[in-house]
Amino acid sequence: MQTDKKLADIAGLVKSELQQSQSITHDPGRRSMLTRSLAVAGTAAVSTGLASASTELPIPESNKSLGRAIPEATYGMPSKYEAHVQRRRTDVFVNKQNFSDWSMTPLHQQQGTITPNGLIFERHHAGIPDIDPEQHRFAIHGLVEQPLVFSMSDLMKYPSVTRFHFMECSGNGLTDWLEVKSKTVQQTHGLLSCAQWTGVPVSTLLDEAGVLPTAKWALAEGGDGAAHARSIPIEKLLDDALLVYASNGEMLRPENGYPLRMFTPGWEGNTSVKWLRRLKLGEEPWHLRSETARYTDPMPEGKWRQFSFEMEAKSVITTPSGGMNIKPGPVEIMGFAWSGNGKISNVDVSMDGGRNWQEAQLEEPVLDKCLARFRYRWNWDGNPVQIASRAVDSTGYVQPTVEDLKQTRAITGFVQHHNGIFPWSINEAGEVNNAIA
Repeated sequence: MQTDKKLADIAGLVKSELQQSQSITHDPGRRSMLTRSLAVAGTAAVSTGLASASTELPIPESNKSLGRAIPEATYGMPSKYEAHVQRRRTDVFVNKQNFSDWSMTPLHQQQGTITPNGLIFERHHAGIPDIDPEQHRFAIHGLVEQPLVFSMSDLMKYPSVTRFHFMECSGNGLTDWLEVKSKTVQQTHGLLSCAQWTGVPVSTLLDEAGVLPTAKWALAEGGDGAAHARSIPIEKLLDDALLVYASNGEMLRPENGYPLRMFTPGWEGNTSVKWLRRLKLGEEPWHLRSETARYTDPMPEGKWRQFSFEMEAKSVITTPSGGMNIKPGPVEIMGFAWSGNGKISNVDVSMDGGRNWQEAQLEEPVLDKCLARFRYRWNWDGNPVQIASRAVDSTGYVQPTVEDLKQTRAITGFVQHHNGIFPWSINEAGEVNNAIA
């Protein structure tokens, strides 16, 4: 114990001195102290990952010259060294056209629970419209006492709210139910993002329009070339649905619905209709193509499930994940968990294919219907393993396995709402691969 404490003290001293060595304010006396500290530490310093006694911290070129000039006005962009961090279209269904497709968030490169606006996943049915906010109009009509039409300037006069929520496409993971199709977590789970959303509660405007007692559903329709639309129960609209015009502190990006979108927290992303132009209230759902031929789930005995809105509790390990390599020794397992039915209460991780589970640490804050990040410190011994995570939400719901889901779902064809436990394998070379099958 005394040896460990001594090494820890030396490591702290070395780190402190190393930070100051070869700096602009370099002091030769401190330099000699650093050398003595390293000499005492000997091989212990190397074993802790610290520099050897001959190491000097050089003065970088950035310390010797002016940086780039400061523009009078600009929009800040990421460093050129982060240019590899990008949304990427699906590499499983390779479309020959460029108007109806997915672009996925690089979850393995996301730092924290908030997705930058430029990396929020996309799903388009007819390309990205370029809508002038001055010309855009949003209408509420149908079973209301007073039909209303709003300009964007009208909407922004109403009291706004700001909330943190995840958004997930119901097709997230649809390519990897029973066999390996995708290599990376961006491709298996990248139809998932989380942001700070700002807008007006739908209930505020419905109250002004006056909802008639017979109104049970609303048609939310977008202004894109596909006129994508969904039927939404009136209860959701009066509960927590928002008319969103901003995310992460700035106006929506065109690919995310500029200038206005519906946002339905915890529900499948296709109900958060982009480029929103109207809400029509009615007595029944509209049974649109997006609710019959699409966004429905195959069930046993040839039946299909409609209106499976909620995105149930789910998690995935993002580090280490597919395409990465690790070395024997300390490894920090990290990932995200989320639930459309409340908060994440805990996450477990397994290093033996799900036979045994260990509780991971959740990072605060853990918010309602929001991404939560989890961590687990692990020491890999170099033998082949299979790792996975399992989320539990505030309702007590436990993330199921694919085998569990097979008991109630027909896993065939174009199957959505995949929230099964997702494993990664690690071989002796440290290569991480998709292990769903």
